[in-house]
Amino acid sequence: MATQEKSSILHKWREQGTTTATEEEITTLLGMSIYEDDFYDLLSISEARSRACYGSRGYVFAQIGINAEPCSKNCAFCSMGKSHYSMDGKWQKDIPQMKQEIENLLVQGIDALFLMTTADFPQEEALQFFAAARSILPNNVNLIANIGDLDIHMAKRLRDNGCDGAYHIRRLREGVDTSIPPEKREASLEALRNAELEIYYCLEPIGPEHTPEELAKELLFARSLHPVAMAAMRRVPVPGTPLAKKGRISARELTKIVAVSNLVVAPSRCMNVHEPMQMPLLAGVNQLYAESGANPRDTHSQTED
Repeated sequence: MATQEKSSILHKWREQGTTTATEEEITTLLGMSIYEDDFYDLLSISEARSRACYGSRGYVFAQIGINAEPCSKNCAFCSMGKSHYSMDGKWQKDIPQMKQEIENLLVQGIDALFLMTTADFPQEEALQFFAAARSILPNNVNLIANIGDLDIHMAKRLRDNGCDGAYHIRRLREGVDTSIPPEKREASLEALRNAELEIYYCLEPIGPEHTPEELAKELLFARSLHPVAMAAMRRVPVPGTPLAKKGRISARELTKIVAVSNLVVAPSRCMNVHEPMQMPLLAGVNQLYAESGANPRDTHSQTED
């Protein structure tokens, strides 16, 4: 699409907002060059939205990976996939260890705590971790679940054990780069919403092979969920994982995607970029993650190191 037409879309988004943004408009802006003037206009509009909607409030969310173990879902981008396990060890934290880590994080100052397990981790056991975490968290620190797929019964139990929300995603090329049917992810998201848990969402994991058309469709799906927090995450080419050879997108490309995501999805509380980096802050990012324990984007099982 010609520059004039892109400029017209940006003018419309600046003046009228993006509640009526079409798939064609989203695709057009996702496909724009990162070296043209419209790129900087896009960042400006997204930054202005964040300043207006979030009152210049910044957030730090922390995540603790509870276990480092081979996972049967075999995601081709994850260091813990069963067929290509790339971590330097296998372990599981206990509740006293987790509590000590939480105390350390609280001293440093956090706004939310995410507890992450592999998809195979027993959910009954996960509930014990959530309840223990809630028992020492101040009321103003949200507790967020990042676990495998679940039904409405488990979603309600997460809520009853102190969770305020859940991080759950229908990933890019779900069912192709993973062994999880996208319908299963969608059903889990519906269960979480029916249990009145807040949705924390992300466009991920973005690689060079993903087209503007793919990203636009996923952003429209994300918008339909009305998440309180949104993010855009580029795929880290973890050594030993099947998708590592495809490489990663640039920081400028990710910044463009962050800006479009912020404007289209319009999360109610915050916009994040992952992994943390400086340039996307120019596009309205007001939330970052600090992680410890196992991380699917790292081969060292204590990612805080």
